[in-house]
Amino acid sequence: MSTDPNNPVVDIEGHSLRLSNLDKVLYPEAGFTKGEVIDFYAAMAPVLLPHVRDRPLTLKRFPDGVEATSFFEKNVARHAPDWVRTVRIDTPGSSRGAEYADFALVQDLPTLVWTANLASLELHVPQWTVGPRGGVREPDLLVFDLDPGQPATIVECCRVAELLREALADDGFEAYPKTSGSKGMQLYSPIRTNDSGHPREYARRLAQRLENDHPDLVVSRMTKKLREGKVLIDWSQNNPQKTTVAPYSLRARPHPTVSIPLAWNEVAHCSNQVDLTFTAADAKDRVASHGDLFEPLLGGERPLLRADTGNHG
Repeated sequence: MSTDPNNPVVDIEGHSLRLSNLDKVLYPEAGFTKGEVIDFYAAMAPVLLPHVRDRPLTLKRFPDGVEATSFFEKNVARHAPDWVRTVRIDTPGSSRGAEYADFALVQDLPTLVWTANLASLELHVPQWTVGPRGGVREPDLLVFDLDPGQPATIVECCRVAELLREALADDGFEAYPKTSGSKGMQLYSPIRTNDSGHPREYARRLAQRLENDHPDLVVSRMTKKLREGKVLIDWSQNNPQKTTVAPYSLRARPHPTVSIPLAWNEVAHCSNQVDLTFTAADAKDRVASHGDLFEPLLGGERPLLRADTGNHG
């Protein structure tokens, strides 16, 4: 066993792992260290792991902290332990010209700690899973990413989230909100579908309808000049090639904020950005008192999203 307290070898559920540079500060403004990042993810494992299990993981790594260079990593690191499960996924149109990538699957606590030890502050996953022998399943989640254009904030996102919730309910879908951990928020609905393109098309139609009905508040197009003071409903997150920050993931902001599930009464009563800003310490307290508010996304009956869902008129 290592005797260096800053680079210990630890045993996690029967797997040996050398941790490194635990005293390294990754959030300088908050003095939050790599060791604290690892501790946070270990504490969140019971509620986080069910939401990333069987979902190919894209890591956003910050080896020198949030104020330094970062990079996304899809291909699992060459020095990954042999107990880290991987899955090969086709990546057509990859910016690096690669036809596939070998993604890590974070199935358990040892793998989660291993990713945190890589200074993977942010965990991003798709809205679909893979089977036990590989093979991509159809999406099981619908997601709307609400992005405020200045001077709009998460307060305006909450108003849009309430509109989306009502529209989704009209089509038979239950909505569950979470903060992005950054400026905005996301809305999820558990679904089933027989075509990976249907969620994207449905989300696009719904975003456009809300833009037509509430043009002073909502925009469905990415064009930056259209977004000032409004909330972009980013429906494109339902593209199978895209990922969204996972529930309970840290974000690379000046302070260690977290993408945290919300109760609808919190959304309704939000009147200031600080109302829905949660740090790593806040997240631990919330889970201790509220449990996993996203647990309904994990099981139960999932309504069918068809090609004609949401065609009103």
